[in-house]
Amino acid sequence: MNIPADLKYTKDHEWVRVEGDTAIVGITDFAQSELGDIVYVEVETVDETLDIEEVFGTVEAVKTVSDLFLPLSGEIIEFNEALEDEPETVNTDPYGEGWMIKLKFSDESQLDDLLSAEDYKALISA
Repeated sequence: MNIPADLKYTKDHEWVRVEGDTAIVGITDFAQSELGDIVYVEVETVDETLDIEEVFGTVEAVKTVSDLFLPLSGEIIEFNEALEDEPETVNTDPYGEGWMIKLKFSDESQLDDLLSAEDYKALISA
């Protein structure tokens, strides 16, 4: 299972890469493998400001639909539109081209509540 050490994670299986006051968010390798073949990613919250743990979109796999939860409060400033035509990129490259949103976060202290790679590994191994 691929769990990059330079990212932060949530209990809901999102990952976060911080770049200044922007966070890039996607779902983890574990999450995409549990979901199976992803056929659709829907995010209709661009330009909206949401609170931490609010639903910002959904990911649809062959067998199920799962909500996507915001790991940090803030404004969603971009959706990875390449996923509209190639949602399977989330399966093949979850930490790279399969990113989902960019978020301008509003409370830096919330980063302290995210999981480290080691903590996330322990969570999914339990």
